[in-house]
Amino acid sequence: MNDETSLNPRTGDALVVIDVQRDFLPGGALAVPEGDEVVGPLNRYARLFAARSLPVFASRDWHPADHCSFVEQGGPWPPHCVAGTTGAQFAPELQLPADVRIISKATQPDREAYSDFSADDFVDRLRRQGVRRLFAGGLATEYCVLATVRDALARGYRVVLLVDAIRAIEGRPGDGRRAIDEMTRLGALAANWEDVAGL
Repeated sequence: MNDETSLNPRTGDALVVIDVQRDFLPGGALAVPEGDEVVGPLNRYARLFAARSLPVFASRDWHPADHCSFVEQGGPWPPHCVAGTTGAQFAPELQLPADVRIISKATQPDREAYSDFSADDFVDRLRRQGVRRLFAGGLATEYCVLATVRDALARGYRVVLLVDAIRAIEGRPGDGRRAIDEMTRLGALAANWEDVAGL
């Protein structure tokens, strides 16, 4: 495996932890089935990246109470991840490094925002860190993970999709698998811990 295709994290790489928040965990306002199962794998990836002094980004939905995606405003979702509430907090067991870079998205009431790239400063922050490749995991596979990976690839980033660290809502059976297939068709490399850690 040459340097271009190696999955071993190195300079120019960043970990992106997507929306691992209380409201998306079992028991939350918009629970992803088995969403809590991403926490352990993501903790391992975060430790690996931190040990190599590579940047770790963590995104969060940070909605106003009247966000357009909520059913009361005509949207498809129950209220969730309202800024400053317990439900918007990261999963309690998620172990992010002290210097984690937080990305807040969907902060405007009239604008839906699934992708991390909808946060106005995300691209600038990646550029300042010299990031060229993203290792992506989190919730949910067919929504925010898919949107973020799609946008990253469209902007010329290479993407490693951490398949052991994503879970799907599965509104329709097979949605998660279809999203993974789309991401890999667009150019993302699917990998798990053994691939990335070189085990």
